[in-house]
Amino acid sequence: MCGIVGFVGRRPAAPVLIEGLKKLEYRGYDSAGIAVLNGGIVTTHKRVGRVAKLEGAALEGNCGIGHTRWATHGAPTEHNAHPHSYGKFTIVHNGIIENAKELRMQCEERGEKFSSETDSEVIAHLLEFYYNGNLIEALQRATAQCVGSYALAVLCTEEEGKIALARRFSPLLLRNGKEGGYASSDASAIAEEGMELYALADGEFALLTEEGHTIYGADGAQIEKEPIEFVYDTDLSDRGGYAHFMKKEMEEIPLAIEHSRLKPQDIRHFSRLCEVLCHAECLQIVACGTAYHSGLAAKWAVEALARVKAEVYVASEYRYMDPIVPKGTVCIAISQSGETADTLAAAALAKERGATLVALTNVGYSSLTRLADFVLTTRAGMEVAVAATKSFNAQLVALYDLCTLLAGCKGRGCNPASLDELPRLARLTLSESERVAGWTAHFLAAKAAFFIGRGADYVTAREGSLKLKEISYLPGEGYEAGELKHGTLALIEEGTPVVAIATDPALASKTMNAVHEVASRGAKVFLITCIPALTREKEVFASILIPETEHLFSPALSVIPLQALAYYVSVARGNDPDKPRNLAKAVTVE
Repeated sequence: MCGIVGFVGRRPAAPVLIEGLKKLEYRGYDSAGIAVLNGGIVTTHKRVGRVAKLEGAALEGNCGIGHTRWATHGAPTEHNAHPHSYGKFTIVHNGIIENAKELRMQCEERGEKFSSETDSEVIAHLLEFYYNGNLIEALQRATAQCVGSYALAVLCTEEEGKIALARRFSPLLLRNGKEGGYASSDASAIAEEGMELYALADGEFALLTEEGHTIYGADGAQIEKEPIEFVYDTDLSDRGGYAHFMKKEMEEIPLAIEHSRLKPQDIRHFSRLCEVLCHAECLQIVACGTAYHSGLAAKWAVEALARVKAEVYVASEYRYMDPIVPKGTVCIAISQSGETADTLAAAALAKERGATLVALTNVGYSSLTRLADFVLTTRAGMEVAVAATKSFNAQLVALYDLCTLLAGCKGRGCNPASLDELPRLARLTLSESERVAGWTAHFLAAKAAFFIGRGADYVTAREGSLKLKEISYLPGEGYEAGELKHGTLALIEEGTPVVAIATDPALASKTMNAVHEVASRGAKVFLITCIPALTREKEVFASILIPETEHLFSPALSVIPLQALAYYVSVARGNDPDKPRNLAKAVTVE
């Protein structure tokens, strides 16, 4: 949430900053701004809304910082937009300063005036208070007063050609280039082919100049770091002819599935991982949002195939429930970005209490990978749209591979051949899913939409409902089909859209009982199934027939029509499916 970028070098900074912010806009788009230092004067340009509104800013100078905001403290207004300045200092900040109110009161008692409602502005005040000619020392002293999380980039009018940086619980990367030094929340904003990136760890500081960077530890001593591994993607800002990134990323699902299969040669210490799995007594899975749903799917597969107890926790709740972590627990932490604050904290707690930590992430250089004992990397490629699509399918297939590996370690025969077929079946499903575009009219006039399923299909129902809510803003929920009778039927009225998922032959008749119940009360039933006979049921208004696969693995296919449904309803409502209101891609704050 929020993205920062910095550049100091041998070319004008403003165009570099704006281009970097465009690539970070998935992290927040309530407002954006840049500041450039030139001749001891900082010039700032801020706008409410998208980064494109910064275009044409005539800010002279080769040293600057930028920010795209997802609002936490204070409304999305120009005076709350970053960068923030006080005295000699101008800052951009990703994170939350939890004790900002107390710090602000201390500053105001000294007679200092604030110009915004944000928590971030207090950092500029602290820097001004502590500065005595040493920029890094002032940053160290200022951040020592702050409780919470931050990735910071700082300009000082008395430190020409320098950007000071600090990190705690929010990602911050550096790059040395031919034209100068770069900093950003994400590699996408500053990466170029053949360039080396460096990641600051929690508690570290850095000074960036056009000649490169110097990194300091928490004790102030200079430290040397090895460059991180990253895969350069030349296609970060190219929609490939599609109207939206979400549609493009859905079309990439088959490749994401194919590339995300777990291969022993890609996992460091694979034999040790197998040993850990052989002795695993239970799994605890921690995740948020869509990643939480992939964890629910893994629970069904793990318990059915390996007969190992698996529990799935919302990471933000796991932290505060004083969790019991039995001996032999393997904790799987799932995060597309590897920077989800709640998931990082939950993973750290599980590890602290004795669990072996396995990270599943799409970003191999993320904070989660540095914390984990074992890292399973999905290779879905960069996902720009806020709503997760291909990354969810990639997580599922990686987790299914892990399930079959665990089953093998436990001496339970498991044939993963159906996983080999998933890329081909996903292509067929994508083609068939285009038919949901014809369903949109029935959702546009609805007050709410409901999704139902049993077993692994319930996971698909939850994810389908989340997709529709987050980009079309249509209320609704995903339910276990059997729970309709315990309250939800009261919400069904004439024309209410109900999407039923039925891919398990053993449970299909039970799911269809729920279909009969809602249809008799006037609902319009839309069915996702791999069982042809069900599409001919008279209560079914419209259906999508997907290919058959092992029912435990079916969410990797059955979710695709629901992703498409959310996309088409969002577009029909005039929304931007890539950038839904109030949401950001990487949730780096609690």
